[in-house]
Amino acid sequence: MAAEVHQNDFGTVFRITISDGDDSVDISSATTKQITFRKPDGTVVTQTAAFYTDGTDGILQYTTVEDDLDTVGLWKLQARIIMPTWNGRSAKGSFYCHPILV
Repeated sequence: MAAEVHQNDFGTVFRITISDGDDSVDISSATTKQITFRKPDGTVVTQTAAFYTDGTDGILQYTTVEDDLDTVGLWKLQARIIMPTWNGRSAKGSFYCHPILV
């Protein structure tokens, strides 16, 4: 994730590692890969995520497109994975979307 996220940025990459304790989980067999974002106003948006590499490292990522980061404030995010042997979510994370000058 970028050091500082700004309203109307796009191309910002969010990465989430699915882990069990200190160990990353092999998610290469995932049939569903999503990252859900909750905006500061409570709106929830779910985006299709991709593997960062091949999934064996447990890392999912989503790259924002135009109009994704449209709200200033504290955002929350969480990954969701469905695999043949496991259906679950990552730990929750958060980031602040800063206003722009113009």
